[in-house]
Parts: sequence; C-alpha cells; structure tokens
Amino acid sequence: MKISIIGAGAMGGSFAEGLLKSDIVKPADVTVANPHSDKLDRFAELGASVTTDNKAAVVDADVVVFVVKPWLVEHVINEVKPFMDYTRQMVINMAAAVDANQLKAWLDKNGIVPPLFQVIPNIAIAVRASMTFIVPVGTDDGQTATIKQIFDDLGQTYITDEQHLGAGTTLASCGIAYAMRYFRAASEGGVELGFKADVAKDIVLQTVKGAVELLQANGNHPEVEIDKVTTPGGLTIRGLNEMEHAGFTSAVIRGLKAGLK
Repeated sequence: MKISIIGAGAMGGSFAEGLLKSDIVKPADVTVANPHSDKLDRFAELGASVTTDNKAAVVDADVVVFVVKPWLVEHVINEVKPFMDYTRQMVINMAAAVDANQLKAWLDKNGIVPPLFQVIPNIAIAVRASMTFIVPVGTDDGQTATIKQIFDDLGQTYITDEQHLGAGTTLASCGIAYAMRYFRAASEGGVELGFKADVAKDIVLQTVKGAVELLQANGNHPEVEIDKVTTPGGLTIRGLNEMEHAGFTSAVIRGLKAGLK
C-alpha cells in the first residue's frame, strides 16, 4: 500500500514519523510532500520518498492524505485532483473544521468522489501512541477496515460520526496539550518540593504512566483507584481537596468545552 502525505507541518510530520516506524507499510511506500524542502530531509533519511510537487506525490498513491491548514485544503485539492484516480484511491483529510460535504464538493469530478475519511489523531502518533478518531464517508467495510488497520498500528482508534468529531478533537487532540500542562505544573511543584527540574519531570512522567497503565490493565473507574490511596485524614485527600477548592475538575471540564466553541 502506497501512502502519500501532503503537508509536513506539526501533524503531517508526526503522522509521517509514526508511519515510517510502523509495521503496516514499507518506508519506500510512503511519500511526503511539502513546498519547503528543508522539512523533508528527516523523512528522506528514514527511507521515505519526498517531493515538493504535490501533483507528483498523488499519482501512484493508494491513499492520499491531506494534512494542511484548513484554509489551504481547497487549493491543494484543486491542484492535485486532475492527477488522482478515484477508481483506486482513497482520501484521508486531517485538516480540522472542514466538513465532509465541503470536501466532497471540492473533490467532485463529474459527479464522482473518492472514498473519504475524516481522521483526527494527536501528535503522539509520532511515537505510535495516538488516540485517533475516524469518520468514514462513502466507504465500504473493507475500505474502513484498511484505514483502521493503519491507525491501529499508530495507537488506538475510535470509529465515530462527524457529529462527534469536534468532541473527539478537544478530548484527545487538544487534550494532549492539557495533559502536557498538568505535567508542567506538577514538575514545577516538584521543584518547590526540593527536586531538580529534570528529576521532578521524570517523577511526574513515571507517575502518570503508572496511572494510565493501571487503569488500562484493570478497567477500573479512576475513583476506585483514588479511594485506595486516600486514607482518612491522610495527605492525599488533603491535596485532592485543595485542588478541588481551586476548581481543578471544573477547570478541566470548562477547558474541554471551550475547545468546541
């Protein structure tokens, strides 16, 4: 399977990096296109084909992936559409906030549009640990299974509808930044407690990693695990209550909801 990625910015580059580490495709079957060649060198070193010509990138592809800014999607589609073969190619759009109906209108060639997927990963796709949302548009089960297999190798996937794509974006794609902000805050707190900055960061990262793996292993609700470490009158419940007095849970929920506005 040959995959062409149009756009090597933060998300396009992360996707390419993860894909080049995956077990699904050979590096030689991945093409990365970007107008600025300086962003392409690292992908060439990993074995990908690279080009500054979007039209050349799509010709031999089985899957064409648009990972450009939303306001550039129409321009890029118009540029490459004459060189695409809808009888054998599938399209993935990773540009947020461009709806499927608009994409179909732009992709239309004499009343025909290709099988289309709206896909929103997060930047952890670079290390094959993304939470990725997939919305099939005009596809069959086999095509959906093929695309899901690609992203399953790059983390965890969730097949959804376009109505829930915004919520998925704020929960996982924006959400990874929210998690990073917690890591930073906890690390800074660790410095106040007397640890060097790098040591504090390592402690926080391992602690969060342990919490994630524990919940994934046993499937418990987080409160079940919290109850195990909040002894009556103990330090943990005091710390949790101070965070709640400062609006911790409310702030998280408000931040997530703000991402939908």
